[in-house]
Amino acid sequence: MPKFHKTEQELDTLFDKWMFVLKNLARLMERPTSLQERVFNRLFEAAEIAQFSKENLYAYEESLKVYRDWNNVINTAIQKGIAEGEWMKAKAIAGNLKNAGLSIAEIAKVTGLSEDEINSL
Repeated sequence: MPKFHKTEQELDTLFDKWMFVLKNLARLMERPTSLQERVFNRLFEAAEIAQFSKENLYAYEESLKVYRDWNNVINTAIQKGIAEGEWMKAKAIAGNLKNAGLSIAEIAKVTGLSEDEINSL
């Protein structure tokens, strides 16, 4: 980008800011105040990670793996809890419908429970 010569103070548009970053990223020691928009967050995070030593990069990747694993465990538990809650609600509704005198077939159709599940209520 030899034709781009704007300084940090002359950056008016987002295009100017991107050109400045791409031209000067290797020389930037810290994030300039004119580049604090969210759009540059990932870029500066990636640049920071790229400068890690092998040991720090390994530790970072391991901590990221642990974080993602725990996040997946939590999300799976939430989904299982939601499914169990829906099943319990369907059973409660089926019990109420059974007490109200609806047929087992109609209750099964409405709640999605099997006839055996409804009969066991």
